[in-house]
Amino acid sequence: MDLSVCNRENIEFMLEEIKKKLQIVNAGALKAKSFETDKYEDLKDIYDLVQRQNNFSVSELDAIVSELGKLRK
Repeated sequence: MDLSVCNRENIEFMLEEIKKKLQIVNAGALKAKSFETDKYEDLKDIYDLVQRQNNFSVSELDAIVSELGKLRK
């Protein structure tokens, strides 16, 4: 999968991977259709950050979820 390409499929993939890695309980809040393609680079940055780390503190989780919330339309 080429995540350098901005498309709906990649947005869905990245969000699913973020939800899995962070073990987000309320996964319904992160629906791909709630994210515009003009925010793709910001979402990709968050995805890259989440993939690099193995463990997250509570404050890191809060910050990541907060940033994802800001990207939603």
